[in-house]
Amino acid sequence: MTPPPSRARHRVRRALSTAAAAVAVLGALAVPPAHAGASQVPVFRDGFGLTQVADGSVVRSDTDFTLTVTSAEVTGPHRIRVFLPSGYAADPGRRWPVTYFLHGGPGTVDDVAAVPALRSDDMITVVPDGGRKGWYADWVMQNTALGAADWETFHLEQVVPFIDANLRTAPDRAHRAVSGLSMGGSGALHYAEARPDLFGHVAALSGGLDFGMAEFRAAVLATELNLPGAWCAISSAAPGTCADYGPYVDSDAVFGSPYPVLGADRVWKAYDPAAPANLSRLANTGITLYTGDNDLIESYTARAAHTVKARLDQLGIANRLVDYGNGASLSPACNGGHTYACWAPAFADWVPRVTAAFAAAA
Repeated sequence: MTPPPSRARHRVRRALSTAAAAVAVLGALAVPPAHAGASQVPVFRDGFGLTQVADGSVVRSDTDFTLTVTSAEVTGPHRIRVFLPSGYAADPGRRWPVTYFLHGGPGTVDDVAAVPALRSDDMITVVPDGGRKGWYADWVMQNTALGAADWETFHLEQVVPFIDANLRTAPDRAHRAVSGLSMGGSGALHYAEARPDLFGHVAALSGGLDFGMAEFRAAVLATELNLPGAWCAISSAAPGTCADYGPYVDSDAVFGSPYPVLGADRVWKAYDPAAPANLSRLANTGITLYTGDNDLIESYTARAAHTVKARLDQLGIANRLVDYGNGASLSPACNGGHTYACWAPAFADWVPRVTAAFAAAA
């Protein structure tokens, strides 16, 4: 019995589809993957709650690539950019120190391209996504438009061990640093305080370090409410260039209530990188702070940096503060503002110092 034309066509299409799939499989077996002969990018295995997204990798070179991962801790997907030393593949017996770079808000992992010093032949550099307004914290509210937002857990309990498991790192605090700028500056200092077992070195550039300052609490609120105009009003950004901080979330979403009434701001105080109790955890950590003082934002970051330094000094903890003012002492390109024109040379000053410290700890 001859099947109806529609069923016959369906069988033909199914047969052709099956044949095409078989050809594709055979072709995949016969033809090596792209870059198989030339690329030496390490193969990463999932773990520590991270799952790689198929076809989510971007390979710029053997020493500059980006992975995309998902995690239950932060609604995603999210990217992790990695820079390897040029000698990584050629020296398979060597382990390397690692520096983590935390971008500012509302930045991305590709902001690191503006900091050439972090592409160093003396260390691995890892740049995890921190969200447009993640603030490097486990949020009080997990049911906002952004979903799960446990950024601190994502970075410290997942990304760090994931990197150590998949790359030839020197997995100890003496050979691991955390650095960041602006939002990432406060995040870097907080992470060094929260996990002194992980990080032996920290650099915070133009960071919102003192959560006791109303200006920084207001900045967090402006990003939560996606009010870039409010942030631009106190920044040096050109009109019309302020970026979008993403969907509106409740003003208490990240740290809870910012108002110091009957202990309502207890999460702010517990997180506060400038709190003496938190700073005391840095007793054996190499600490470097950078700030300008030549626009409104930098005037605030300078106040915060000097507060942190004064408290560290009172605690007897060694530290280095570079207040480059109007930028003249740092670089001809730096005007002392809240900009990569200052942050790039600041990192160029810090990276040789931290790599020397890594080498001394070997």
